[in-house]
Amino acid sequence: MKKYPVYEVGSFKCNAESGEFYANTFKNHLQTHRFVEEPHRHNSYLLVFFTHGSGTHDVDFDTFDIKPGSLFVLQPGQIHNWNLSEDIDGFIVIYAQELYNLYFGQKKIENYPFYFSSGKPEWQLKAEEQAILFPYFEAMLHENLLPDRYSIDKMLNLLDGILIEIARKFVAAEQMATHSYNIKIKQFEREIENHFKTHKLPSFYAFQLSITLKHLNRICNQILGKTATAVILNRVVLEAKRMLSDKSLSVNEVAETLGYDDYSYFARVFKKHSGLSPTVFRNLKSKI
Repeated sequence: MKKYPVYEVGSFKCNAESGEFYANTFKNHLQTHRFVEEPHRHNSYLLVFFTHGSGTHDVDFDTFDIKPGSLFVLQPGQIHNWNLSEDIDGFIVIYAQELYNLYFGQKKIENYPFYFSSGKPEWQLKAEEQAILFPYFEAMLHENLLPDRYSIDKMLNLLDGILIEIARKFVAAEQMATHSYNIKIKQFEREIENHFKTHKLPSFYAFQLSITLKHLNRICNQILGKTATAVILNRVVLEAKRMLSDKSLSVNEVAETLGYDDYSYFARVFKKHSGLSPTVFRNLKSKI
């Protein structure tokens, strides 16, 4: 039975003082970690900035092109793999949620807006944006080679500087980050993350957000271009795809884990949103 591996930060040879932080050039990274070109997950956060080369990056069943200036921000649990040219290079940083949150105290990594489920994992940076980020990564690699106890502090602050620049770009792209509708969408997504396995009805989430169902649908349509039901089911289907790809459970068990007692109903929902039955999707993934 095929099951995609889950890598911890410690799975990678790391020069940092902390075993929960890894930084490297992408070229050097591939020399000893070529296995990352196969589908896998991380239980940590991952940041990759490409400066040379080309290829593709599959993230949760979507394919993104890679070229100089491509920036990827991945969160724990996402299934991904690379298809890369020989001249690929850039920077890669892998870090544990607990390390970041403990260091910064009240500031939590998961609260950066680009890590919400509606946020995309890929950005294409302009030349001036690349010029801003490049020194951060260069300084991080320099600190990673230093043996003193202050290096991890410096690297975490450099990392946060990078994340702040990404957040600025995200806010500028969204143009409505301070809009009350955006605030509700973020709250809605948090509630979905906590309850999607047990609650599929949008009325439940409207109650949790202290708004009417009509208002919730209005917000979703205006900000996301989808109904509240579609947003909920997109998250359910994504989790189903992840579970089916791992093959650690039978299809019936996947349905039950996601809160469906009736397998046939689960199969209809899955096919409506993915275009394939659960069994066909699993068989296709097993051939990859």
